[in-house]
Amino acid sequence: MRIALENQPGTFASLAAAVAREGGLLDAIDLVRVEHGKKVRDVTVLAADAAHLDRIVAAVRSLDGVEVENVSDRTFLLHLGGKLEMRSKAPIKTRDDLSMAYTPGVARVCRAIADDPSKVWNLTVKQNTVAVVSDGTAVLGLGDIGPEAAMPVMEGKAALFKEFAGVDAWPICLATKNADEIVACVTAIAPSFGGINLEDISAPRCFEIEDRLRATLDIPVFHDDQHGTAVVVLGALLNALKVVDKAIDEVSVVMTGAGAAGVATTKMLRAAGVPDIIGCDRQGAIYEGRPGLDGYKAVFAAETNPRRVQGGPDEVLAGADIFIGLSGPGVVTPEGIRSMADNAIVFAMANPTPEVMPEEILGSAAVIGTGRSDYPNQINNVLAFPGIFRGALDARASTVNEEMKLAAAQAIAAVIPPEQLESDYVIPSVFDRNVAPMVARAVTAAARESGVARRRAASAVAIS
Repeated sequence: MRIALENQPGTFASLAAAVAREGGLLDAIDLVRVEHGKKVRDVTVLAADAAHLDRIVAAVRSLDGVEVENVSDRTFLLHLGGKLEMRSKAPIKTRDDLSMAYTPGVARVCRAIADDPSKVWNLTVKQNTVAVVSDGTAVLGLGDIGPEAAMPVMEGKAALFKEFAGVDAWPICLATKNADEIVACVTAIAPSFGGINLEDISAPRCFEIEDRLRATLDIPVFHDDQHGTAVVVLGALLNALKVVDKAIDEVSVVMTGAGAAGVATTKMLRAAGVPDIIGCDRQGAIYEGRPGLDGYKAVFAAETNPRRVQGGPDEVLAGADIFIGLSGPGVVTPEGIRSMADNAIVFAMANPTPEVMPEEILGSAAVIGTGRSDYPNQINNVLAFPGIFRGALDARASTVNEEMKLAAAQAIAAVIPPEQLESDYVIPSVFDRNVAPMVARAVTAAARESGVARRRAASAVAIS
């Protein structure tokens, strides 16, 4: 808080007392300037959340002799001016530098690419650049908040690409929800990028948009809300199954949430060998022949729930080995979890409030994971997408296929040595710097083995 205080004894003491009464903690106190009859200070206060901060500010505003000029919090300060910038890799300090980086020398490079378009990979940023594309319709748990409001998330995604995998990513937020227009926009900008990361696009349009772009473009198109989630869930599950000593081809899974993440996770689990998956939406278990199913849910029903089990999430959990929550808070109860098979695995991944709170099911499940950083086994997409794109770019892959995603999941699991696996350590930390390189190597190898790599091995850069 930037605060102007009358230059009278006891004024600051009253401020400190007001902060204390509201449960705030004084941190830094800095003198900004001295004016006639008053002092202006920056007062930093530690608060639990935004609502707590509002109460503290209101208490300070009510004081005589105290004027609150401005209030900010460190999260907003971090976002001032955005989180990204562009920097040139080539210094331009002399006429000679300018003549090579721009005219006239750049014309020779343009001509070389025009004569052989494949040289764009060596001679431009395309080799290391990803577009993070959103229409702002499914942002975090906020829903359809629009492209401008989605920008901070896309900037953050780009920052994670750079931090964990050295990939230069850029946010592209589109002012349209029309699938045809989104496909046209992304197709038009694709020549500048080595990959496309689709983000926070609502279902079912996200399926159509990804499918059409994958069919059109010759660079990887990856909807992280679908496939990033699926890869990390499978990576965690592979290790969790080792902890509980169960085979992946013998377990049964109940999943809540049949949106983008749920559909992709189901496909990945089936590809990995899980035979029995029951998906649930707001109407309960999805099964073939259920009234009202159409589109992608009809396809989902045909590929899952082979026993056509019916009922709500708690009902269908009885006897299941694994629960995967990709839905919302409170969707299942502790009693439902207790009805699962012995040595159950629970991944309750809704954020910020899981489908069931971990402390409510301690002792009822052998392995518990969430999407949160304040509990063990955080299942977070940042474990997947940086390494997947790093590997795809290194291989100059034309797509991200199932073999590459499966390889990424296995690599995430392999980061933790078998002797270190524990019930509260089945997935590596998001800050484990071994993750992205291991995922990248596995993805590159899978791209080459599956025939979608255009770069067979590291080679010298062509210069003409």
